[in-house]
This record gives sequence, C-alpha cells and structure tokens, in this order.
Amino acid sequence: MTLYEALLSPFLDFGFMRRALAGSLTLAAACAPLGVFLVLRRMSLMGDALAHAILPGVAAGFLVSGLSLGAMLAGGLASGLAVALLAGFVARRTPLREDASFAAFYLISLGLGVLLVSLRGSSMDLLHLLFGTVLGLDDDALYLVAVSATITLLALAACYRLLVAECMDPGFARAVGAAGGWAHMGFLCLVVLNLVAGFQVLGTLMAVGLMMLPPAAARFWCATLDRQLALSMALGMSACVLGLLLSFHLNVPASAAIILTAGLFYALSVAAGPQGGLLRRRGPSSTLGDLP
Repeated sequence: MTLYEALLSPFLDFGFMRRALAGSLTLAAACAPLGVFLVLRRMSLMGDALAHAILPGVAAGFLVSGLSLGAMLAGGLASGLAVALLAGFVARRTPLREDASFAAFYLISLGLGVLLVSLRGSSMDLLHLLFGTVLGLDDDALYLVAVSATITLLALAACYRLLVAECMDPGFARAVGAAGGWAHMGFLCLVVLNLVAGFQVLGTLMAVGLMMLPPAAARFWCATLDRQLALSMALGMSACVLGLLLSFHLNVPASAAIILTAGLFYALSVAAGPQGGLLRRRGPSSTLGDLP
C-alpha cells in the first residue's frame, strides 16, 4: 500500500469520508477549547454528565418526529440546559455538592433517555443516538456543527479574560457579581450546545470524548493556557483524521476509532509528557492544571 492509498485516497475518493472529516474536525475545533476550561475549572465530570443529560431530550424529539435533526436538537438543548440549571439550583440550595448533583441528574437522564427510545425505536435507533453516525453525516448535520463551532469560538473569544480570571480565582465570579454568574451559565450553555451538535457525529455517549481527552493530554505538554488551547485543538483534529483512517482501513466503527485514538494520545501524554508525566516526574511541572 502506497502512502497515497493509506492517507489521501480515502478522503479524495469517497464523499462520505470527506463529510466525516469536515464534521469531526469542526467539532474538535470547538470542543477542545471548552474542554481546556472544564479541566482548569475542575468540571471534567460535569461535561460527561451533560453529555448524558441531553439524551432524554434527543429521545423525546425522536419520538415526536423520528430522525428529525431539528426536533432532536431542540429536545437535546432543552434537557441539557434543564439539567444544568437544576443541578446548579440543588447545589446552591442544599448541602449536596455540585458534582454529586450533576451525577444524580445525569443517571436519571440516561435511564429516561434509553426508556424513551425503547418505546418506539429499534436497537439500531438506540445505537444511532448513543454512538453517532459520523460516516453518514448529511448537510443539516454539517451545518449544525459549523454553526455551533462558530458560536462557541466567538463567545470564547469575547469572554476569554473573564473565564481565565474565574479559573485563577474562584471567588472572582462572586466579586464581580452578575457578570461572573452569567459567564458561568453561558459557558455551560456552550458545552450543552456542542454536545448536542456532536451527538450526530459521535453520539451522545462519546461526543464528550473530543471535549475531554485532547485537553487532558495537552495539560502534560504545555505550561501556559494559550498553548494548551492550541495543542488540544491540534490533538483533537489529529485524532479525528487518524481515527477515520483506521476505521476505513480496518473496518471498525469510526466514532470508537476516533475516541480510542484520542485516548492513545492521552496515555502517551500521561507517560511521557514533560509537565508531570510519569517518566518525567523529576523535572519541574506546571501547576496550571491544578488551579482551583
């Protein structure tokens, strides 16, 4: 097999591979920066919780309109934002911590979502919602991912200083009053938006993988936030390209191949990364990833 056949031919000769590449690269470009801030804010598990939280809304949209992207988008946004608001409300009004509150709601959401799909759909419909159809993306799905990525990157650019300051000082949001609270809720809305956009690509269960694995890997290589943002995007996009190629040549599920490739990057980073990697523990490491 020549280099052309291995690396270029799948994307040049097959339209479905080009569409999968475009959708996954766009999703990675938006999800990776969000994941960096989730890691810095110690909210990594909340990303996973919100990924499960959109499932009942997506399933409700499926029950009403079948595989209608608009209905499933609206339902996913509604259920994801509802869980984010309810978990925050419970955490502020009761002794339960926010992470425990998110965990409780995401378990309820996951069970409810699977139940709703089973009422009308088949096992294939359930697999479609849980694990995505990156090799079968249509124009509507590509437009949705592109719009959500554009909104996310513009919003992060506009609120960058506020988000960084909040990572540096957890009391900053309380000090600035409403601005900090709006920034926090806006950030959660961006997370939900990208998870909803990503369910068509990687499914509701694995879309969070592109949001968390590349940023976690970048943490072991870069000591500054701007470099972590850039490297996490590069790692996420690289995982998409290599995962799609592995899927094409080995005939394995594309979404799983993308996430496992990102997981391999993470494992290598944990082992050999200069910023606290297991093989480099004797050297100095950054404390950026340990910020409150």
